[in-house]
Amino acid sequence: MDYSFVIITGMSGAGKSISVKALEDIGFFCIDNMPSQIILKLLEIKDDFFSHNKKVACVVDIRNGEDFSTLLTAIKGLQESGTGRIIFLDAQDKVLLDRYKETRRKHPLMLQRDMTIEQAVAHERKALSPLYNQADYIIDTSLFSTSQLKDRILSYMVNDKKQVMTIDVVSFGFKFGVPRDVDIMFDVRCLKNPFYVPELRHLTGNDEEIRKFVFSREEAKQLFDRQQSLLDFSLPLYIQEGKSHLTIGYGCTGGKHRSVSFANAMYNHIKEQGYSVQVHHRDITRGKS
Repeated sequence: MDYSFVIITGMSGAGKSISVKALEDIGFFCIDNMPSQIILKLLEIKDDFFSHNKKVACVVDIRNGEDFSTLLTAIKGLQESGTGRIIFLDAQDKVLLDRYKETRRKHPLMLQRDMTIEQAVAHERKALSPLYNQADYIIDTSLFSTSQLKDRILSYMVNDKKQVMTIDVVSFGFKFGVPRDVDIMFDVRCLKNPFYVPELRHLTGNDEEIRKFVFSREEAKQLFDRQQSLLDFSLPLYIQEGKSHLTIGYGCTGGKHRSVSFANAMYNHIKEQGYSVQVHHRDITRGKS
């Protein structure tokens, strides 16, 4: 099968919202607080539904009620076929209590019944035991930071962590302003400008003549090598810290020649490393450089 169905469940306050966001970042269609009866209906039409949504995740917890027997029977078939899995998020009772005190939020059971927070946590743990016992993965988040929890969730969902982050490489001209969403910016105005070579002026960095002109100089090669080393080192660190999208900007004067050549070269390098990457040339058709 080429789809996945994931149940995110566990104790309230253990990190289900963070886990859902992590799954959304890798293309899952996520549904929070969906009644078990509707999930069962969804599973009845799973072939048609999953043909449009290849990866689906549903949050099932104490808000769905306390009888999970029918739902678990339905999910067991998916688990046995390798297309479904259950992730149970847990934490020590003291940690859960502290988190509720810090956020000043009420436990879901406190809204439904006359319970103290301690009673609500104890009751929830007992009620969710069937989900706990059938879970494929149990994660104790007591000592996890947000980024560590995201990393653990993604480690179960993807074979290569490089798939977690999408990268945009953008060329631009400083004369038209710096893009607002750039995370890492390289200024290549220090390199010789093809604009001042009459026979090259009308071309762009997408043309082989410009690429050869820019990279024929030793300083350009060394500059690119240093930028490449920086990104090779830093991209895994961004993934480790939970970043799901990164924009790398290359700027020159007008955004037609040097920045385009460098952006294309870096795009090719990043793609060769196995990342999901796109390249855009914002100002390549704007005026003259």
